[in-house]
Amino acid sequence: MVEVGKKAPNFKMPTDGGGDIALKDLKDHKVVLYFYPKDDTPGCTKEACGFRDAFPNFSKLDAVVIGVSKDSVAKHDKFKAKHDLPFTLASDEDGSVCEAYGTWVEKSMYGKKYMGIERATFLIDEKGVVRGEWRKVKVPGHVDAVLEAAQAL
Repeated sequence: MVEVGKKAPNFKMPTDGGGDIALKDLKDHKVVLYFYPKDDTPGCTKEACGFRDAFPNFSKLDAVVIGVSKDSVAKHDKFKAKHDLPFTLASDEDGSVCEAYGTWVEKSMYGKKYMGIERATFLIDEKGVVRGEWRKVKVPGHVDAVLEAAQAL
């Protein structure tokens, strides 16, 4: 399980545009790793657009923003193009990164239980240490809170 003050679990995932991304390759950068349930759904779109709009401010801090869901790379490509997202979307189709970060959880809707991604964000410093953690994220105000925490590092 992820803990603030401890090393973040390493990851390597395929990304939009046919690339891949690994935490070990992002040394010397702050990393905003945010998990969301599904491309092109209302809450996920609002959150992505919030990170898009704040992206210049994260860039000034040398922070890399990465959105993670279990959607395919092809779906990420469409989502990214549709909303002009300037940051990386990573595909965790096998769920291993969600498991490592504790974001694959039991959820409930209309009394039915199912497994899904809990909206969560992790702020990782240049040494790979978790410096911020937000779980059960509500979209309004969230991007501003993450940006404030990144500025404080």
